[in-house]
Amino acid sequence: MTDITDDIAEEISFQGFEDDCRLLGNLLNDVLQRELGPEFMEKLERTRVLAQSACNMRMAGIEDTAELLEKQLAAELSKMTLEEALSLARAFSHYLNLTGIAETHHRVTKARGSTNLSKSCDDVLNQLVQGGISPADLYDTVCKQEVEIVLTAHPTQINRRTLQYKHIKIAHLLEYNDRPDLGHEDREMLIEDLVRELASIWQTDELRRHKPTPVDEARAGLNIVEQSLWRAVPHYLRRLSNALKKHTGKPLPLTCTPIKFGSWMGGDRDGNPNVTAKVTRDVSLLSRWMAVDLYLREVDNLRFELSMNQCSAKLSRLAREILEKVKTLDDWHETRSQQSSLGQFKNYSNHAPPLPTQLPAGADMPSCAEHNDMKTHYPRLDVPGTEFMPMNRQQGRQDSLIFKESSLDTSKLSIKTHGNGNANNSGNGQSVVTPRGTSSTSSQLLLQRRQFAESQIGRTSFQKLLEPSSSQIPGIAPYRVVLGDVKEKLSKSRRRLELLLEDLPCEYDSWDYYETSEQLLEPLLLCYDSLQCSGSGILADGRLADLIRRVATFGMVLMKLDLRQESGRHSETLDAITKYLDMGAYSEWDEDKKLEFLTRELKGKRPLVPPTIEVTPDVKELLDTFRVAAELGNDSLGAYVISMASNASDVLAVELLQKDARLAVAGELGRPCPGGTLRVVPLFETVKDLRQAGSVIRKLLSIDWYHDHIVKNHNGHQEVMVGYSDSGKDAGRFTAAWELYKAQEDVTAACNEYGIKITLFHGRGGSIGRGGGPTHLAIQSQPPGSVMGTLRSTEQGEMVQAKFGLPQMAVRQLEIYTTAVLLATIRPPQPPKEEKWRKLMDEISKISSTTYRNTVYENPEFLAYFHEATPQAELGCLNIGSRPTRRKVSTGIGHLRAIPWIFAWTQTRLILPAWLGVGAGLKGICEKGHTEDLRAMYKEWPFFQSTIDLIEMVLGKADIPIAKHYDEVLVSESRQELGAELRRELLTAEEFVLLITGHEKLSENNRSLRKLIESRLPYLNPINMLQVEILKRLRRDDDNNKLRDALLITINGIAAGMRNTG
Repeated sequence: MTDITDDIAEEISFQGFEDDCRLLGNLLNDVLQRELGPEFMEKLERTRVLAQSACNMRMAGIEDTAELLEKQLAAELSKMTLEEALSLARAFSHYLNLTGIAETHHRVTKARGSTNLSKSCDDVLNQLVQGGISPADLYDTVCKQEVEIVLTAHPTQINRRTLQYKHIKIAHLLEYNDRPDLGHEDREMLIEDLVRELASIWQTDELRRHKPTPVDEARAGLNIVEQSLWRAVPHYLRRLSNALKKHTGKPLPLTCTPIKFGSWMGGDRDGNPNVTAKVTRDVSLLSRWMAVDLYLREVDNLRFELSMNQCSAKLSRLAREILEKVKTLDDWHETRSQQSSLGQFKNYSNHAPPLPTQLPAGADMPSCAEHNDMKTHYPRLDVPGTEFMPMNRQQGRQDSLIFKESSLDTSKLSIKTHGNGNANNSGNGQSVVTPRGTSSTSSQLLLQRRQFAESQIGRTSFQKLLEPSSSQIPGIAPYRVVLGDVKEKLSKSRRRLELLLEDLPCEYDSWDYYETSEQLLEPLLLCYDSLQCSGSGILADGRLADLIRRVATFGMVLMKLDLRQESGRHSETLDAITKYLDMGAYSEWDEDKKLEFLTRELKGKRPLVPPTIEVTPDVKELLDTFRVAAELGNDSLGAYVISMASNASDVLAVELLQKDARLAVAGELGRPCPGGTLRVVPLFETVKDLRQAGSVIRKLLSIDWYHDHIVKNHNGHQEVMVGYSDSGKDAGRFTAAWELYKAQEDVTAACNEYGIKITLFHGRGGSIGRGGGPTHLAIQSQPPGSVMGTLRSTEQGEMVQAKFGLPQMAVRQLEIYTTAVLLATIRPPQPPKEEKWRKLMDEISKISSTTYRNTVYENPEFLAYFHEATPQAELGCLNIGSRPTRRKVSTGIGHLRAIPWIFAWTQTRLILPAWLGVGAGLKGICEKGHTEDLRAMYKEWPFFQSTIDLIEMVLGKADIPIAKHYDEVLVSESRQELGAELRRELLTAEEFVLLITGHEKLSENNRSLRKLIESRLPYLNPINMLQVEILKRLRRDDDNNKLRDALLITINGIAAGMRNTG
C-alpha cells in the first residue's frame, strides 16, 4: 500500500498485524461508544459492513453487485447530518492511522527478529566479499563514502506534531505488549494506557488552525533528530563497524561517518517570502543550540560513568593544567573581590547601609553543624542588594576540581568549586557588585544582566544540593576533571547562543566556548585513547565512542542548512546593481556578455555592491541573505541551491553575490569571514533544462576561474541537483524518468572530461509522481558511474516521520542508504545492453510526453475539470506548510506547485500524474512489434525495471470506481467524457504494464502490498464517498466553516489511508 515502507521488503507477520489492528480497533470503538453513543456506533458499523461487502464483491469479480452496494453506501452517506458526517470521517481517519501504526510496528519487529536481514550492512558486505571484492578495497570504499540525507519542509506532512507524538506512544505500547514476560496485571495496565491515548487522540483537534512558520518547520526537523536520529546514528554506526570488522578485519574508524544530515528548513526561500535572512540566521543558531544541549546531556552521563583514576600521562597532564588554570582564576577573583569590597566600603560609607550582600557566617549550615567558617564545606550564599548588580561572570564557573595524581601527597587533595552549589574552601565567594545606575549605556546594562544570570548569585540554590561536598569524595578521577571542563565550555557555548538568539551583547572569549566539532572532539578522543591504553577498551567503546560518533556525524549544527532561491531573483538583483552603477540592464544582456561581466568581477578584488545602494525590498532581502551566509559560513551552512537553473551565468551570478558579501563582511569585521564559501549547486528541473544540463556544466568548467575555484575551495567536487517534481509535472512521470537518467549520464561525463568529481543531489518527493519510491531500488537504478561513493538526497514531509520517526526504522533506513550506495559504487547498475533500447525509450518517451501534455496543457477543458473533480482549491486550508501553493499568482497548471498537483489527484484515487501517458507510450511501441524487446529490457535493465515497477505500484493504488464517483457527483456533464477518457487511459496503462512484466494481476510480485491495500479499503472508500458529499455541499455553501472542517478531516483520512500525500 505504501510508498514509504517498501524499502523494507520483508513480509510482515499478518497474524500479529491483524491481532494488533483488532485490538486497537476494539479499544477505539469503546472510546467512541462512550463519546458518541450506541446510535452513532450502529451507523458506523453499518457503513463499514457495506464498504467491506462491496470490496469483497469487487475482489471476487462480481462487479454489478459491488456497484449496487457502493450506490447504497453513497446514498446513506448523503443522508447524514453534518455532525454525523464529521464524526464518521474522524473515526475512520483514526482507524486508518492506527492501522498504519500497527503496520510500522510489525515491520520493525520483523526486521529486529531477522538473523539474515536483506540489504543490511552484514548482508551486503558478505555478498561483496563472496563476490570477489578484496577486503581492503571494500574497507577503503566504505570509509570514503559520503551520503547526505537532506530533510526538507515540503508541505506533505498531514498530521499535527501533537498527534505524531501520540502515535509514537501507541507504537511504544504495542512494542511493550509483545513482551512474553508480561503478566496479567501489567497487560491490563497497558490496555488502560492505550485507552487513555486513544481517548486523548479523539479529543484532540486534528486540524492545524494556523500555518506553521519556517521556524516551526525547522523545530519539527530538529525534533526528529532529538527523538530518533540521536539514538539511531550510534546504533547504525556500531552495526556498520561490526560488519566491517567481521568481513574485512578492521572496524570503522571512530570519526568516520558515511552518512550525514542536511536541512532545507529555514533555508528554502524559493517561492516562500516567509523565509527571510533573519529566519535563516535564527534557525542556524537554534540548530547549534540544540546540538550543544544534546552534547551537554551526554557529557553529564559520561562524567558519571568514567569514575576511574587510571589514565594516560597525557590525560593526567591535561587534568592538572585544567585545575591549575582554575586555581589561578580563583586566586585572581579572590584578589579582585577583596579590592572591590574595599572600594564599595569607601564609596558607600557615608550613605545609609545597603542590604547585606551575604548571610552571616554559618547561616546556610544545618543547625547541628559547627559554625567554623574556616573549616566548613558548605558554600556561602550571596544575596544581592536591591541597588547592586554583580559584575564578575567568572564566579559562575562550575565543577572546578583539583585532581590528585597518584604521585601527589593525599593529604594535599582538596576541592575548590564556585557557584552551582559546590564547596568554597577559600571563603571568598562574595561577588563584585556595582551600584545600579552607574551603567552609562543600555548595552552595559544588558551586559550586567547577562553577567548576573551567570554569577553564583544568579544560580538557583536547589542546584547546590545536586553536587556532592568535598568530604564525601575520597578522590577525583581525571576523566571527570577533563569532562567537567568540556561541560563548562558547552554550558558557555549554549549561553552564548542564547544571547545571540536574543540579540543581546555577547563578549565571550573564543577559548571559553566550542565553535567547531574538532575542538569538542579533541578532549573526547584524548579520553578514548587514555581508556584504550589503560586497558579499559570496553569502557571506551561504550557511551564515549557513541558520543564521539555523534560529534563526527552531527558536528556543532546537527544538520547544515542549505539555502535555495530561484535563479530569476539573482538576475533581478544583478539587474538592480548594474543599473545603479550605470552599466546597463543585466537582464537584457546575452549569455556571453553576462559570463564576461561575471568572470571579470569574480577575478577582481574590490566589492561590486556600493554600501549606499538603494534597492527594492525583494533585492535587499536577497542581499541580506548573502550577508548572513557570509557571517555564518560553511561551518553552519551547506550548499546554495539555484532552482530553475538553465545557464552557466546562473551559477556565476550566485558566486559573485557570495564573494561580494564576504568581502563586505570581512571589511567590517577586520578579519576573514568564518568558514569557507558555500557550494553553489544548480538545480535542473524542467525537461528543457535537464536536456541542457551537461552543456551548462561543460561551459562552467571550461571557465578557468570556475575550474580553479572548484579545485581549490571544494576539493575538486562539483555538485549538481536534479529535480523530480517539476519535470514530472512538466512532461509526465515516464518522460521525466528518462530525461533525468540521460541528464545524469551527461553531467557525469562532463565532469569526467574536466577531471572533476561529481556529486548528484536528488530532489525526490515522497509520492512516485515526484520521484519517490523505495530508496534501495532508486539508487540501484541510477546510471553507471553517477554514484561513486557520494550522494545527496532529499527526504520530504511525511517521509521524514515515516522513515526516521522511530529509532529502529531510522537505523534500517540508514543501512539501506549505505548499502545501496556501496553496491552502486562497487558494482554499478547495468547500462542498456543495446543502442536499440535507448531508441525505444526515446520513442516511448515522445509518445508519452505528447499524450500527457495534450491532456494537461493543450486541452482547454482540463483545467476546469481538474478544479471540479478534485479538492485542489481547498488544500490551501490545511495549514501544513509555510509556503504558498503557487509560485506566482495564477490559476494555471504551470505555476501550481508539484505537491498540490499530485496531492489533489491522490485524494480522488486517480493518481493521474504518475501514469498519464505511460499506457499510450507502451501501447505505441508494442503495436510496432517490440513487445519482446520491452520484456527483455524489463528483465535486464535495472532502470527500466524500476520505472515499470513503480508505475505498477501506483496503478495498484488507483481506484477507478472511486474516481468515477467523483466525476458523477462533482463534474459538470459537459466535462464528464474527459474523465471517462482518463479512466480508459488508466486501463490501457494497466494492460500494457501487465503485458511487459508478465504478471497476471497488479502488484503480483508484492503480495504483502496487495494485502495491505485490501485491508484499508473498508475504511478508505467510505471516507472518499464522504469527501464527495461534503464537497458537493461546500460548493453550494462556501462560507460554511463546519463543512470546510469536515472536508479537511476527510483529506487527512484519505492521506492516512494512502500513506502519502503529495
